[in-house]
Amino acid sequence: MIFGAILQYTLYLVDFMDKKWLILILMAITTFTAKAQLMESFVHKAEIGIGIGGGHYFGDLNASARLNRPKMAVGMFFRKQISNYIGLRISGDFTMLGYSDRYSENPIQRRRNLSFNNNIWELGISGDFNFFRFQPGFEGYEFTPYIGIGVGIFSYDPFAFLNGEKYLLRTLGTEGQGSALYPDRPVYNPIGISIPFTLGFKYALNTRTNFFAEISYRFTNTDYLDDVSGASFAPDAFQPLPNGSPSPGFLLQDRSYETGSSIGIKGRQRGNSLKKDAFATLKIGLSFNLQTYRCPSY
Repeated sequence: MIFGAILQYTLYLVDFMDKKWLILILMAITTFTAKAQLMESFVHKAEIGIGIGGGHYFGDLNASARLNRPKMAVGMFFRKQISNYIGLRISGDFTMLGYSDRYSENPIQRRRNLSFNNNIWELGISGDFNFFRFQPGFEGYEFTPYIGIGVGIFSYDPFAFLNGEKYLLRTLGTEGQGSALYPDRPVYNPIGISIPFTLGFKYALNTRTNFFAEISYRFTNTDYLDDVSGASFAPDAFQPLPNGSPSPGFLLQDRSYETGSSIGIKGRQRGNSLKKDAFATLKIGLSFNLQTYRCPSY
């Protein structure tokens, strides 16, 4: 009699525990399904972002790729999300670049003593890939690193200062460009093409706003971001001023006279044309999500 009661209670307890676990499993499945349906209902369509940071130049005056003279960089973009992982970005950037031979560790470069500044305006398009699914507002999906590659078009016009006055170096033809004495040296184009490679990450602060940080390295098709290429010095391309004093072009094509005797004799190589110039930017910023609601299908 007692044994039968114990057996009956045991079977009841097992039956109750089975039902309890079944209920918990069903609740978990229901919760997961509801979350999945909610995530599918909200579509992350696009982002509009703005960032600020620094830019750096690499080229004939910074052949060792030192990161010691950054300048300001700002940009904005619109990114259209094709899927949760792939996006298409249109961007506009402004980057200030500049460098001087005086910052070099090479004594020959320091004797050459050339310098430049440049303001880069760039318009680009690129494809971005998120490493993780990015779904702002949903726990566990608010962060992702990303990479991107694209193509851009930019304007540039290097300049330098002499006695406190600004001179556009391209129009001066500091390597004899445009001179009848050097017909094989045309004036270079102030429009260039860039190939940007981007690595970054973003974190959703809330459903509408993200924080991002990214670095972009740009290969270019020009060797004249710094107004220095592989041509030789051409001092005879610059006629003196009417009063007999040297012209600004003559004084800016070779500034070694400021560090000692002049080294800019005709025929001596002025730069290195084997490698094109490049520049990079590092920016942080905020982006704002454009989302929509998609009705679930049954």
